[in-house]
Amino acid sequence: MSKESIIQFIELLTLISSLFIGLLVLLFVLKFVLRKDTKLYQWIVHFLQDHYLFLGFLVSLIATLGSLFYSDVMGYPPCKLCWFQRIFMYPQPILFLIAMKVKRNTGIILNSLVLSLIGGLIAGYHYLMQIGIVAEKGCDVVGMTVKCSEYFGLSYGFITIPMMAFVAFVLLVFIAYGKLKACESRDIYNK
Repeated sequence: MSKESIIQFIELLTLISSLFIGLLVLLFVLKFVLRKDTKLYQWIVHFLQDHYLFLGFLVSLIATLGSLFYSDVMGYPPCKLCWFQRIFMYPQPILFLIAMKVKRNTGIILNSLVLSLIGGLIAGYHYLMQIGIVAEKGCDVVGMTVKCSEYFGLSYGFITIPMMAFVAFVLLVFIAYGKLKACESRDIYNK
């Protein structure tokens, strides 16, 4: 598989994930704002809850490997904000793997939710900085890194590397939130 094919695959995954997030938001609004429950909403929620550990592992692993691919294979140097995002993503595949293999532990839910919320805020801020909505402040070139506003490509009119990270964090937040609500309703988490 060529480098270009891998990049296209990662960008396509981001696009599909973005559309899925949009669908989740729409279904969430239908259910909780307009009070219209749908079978699709119920099916998605139950699927995400039943496969939480595997999906969390998969999303966090792909995000981690994707960031390593861009920096180590493609040679794109990570900026200061990219490093902060990595701090909040890189432990997650390990935590999910341990939770899956050791004892199917639901304790990772809050850990992943907190890591993903903080990482998502950083990635969202980074993306807004990159597209020029937020001024670049405090993200000067440090050592051998690049400026945070610099980007190495734009796909589908909106996908950049920080957007890829943002989408991964948002997926993890949705999955964790749904699982947390399921555990609370069944009182699993508090045992």
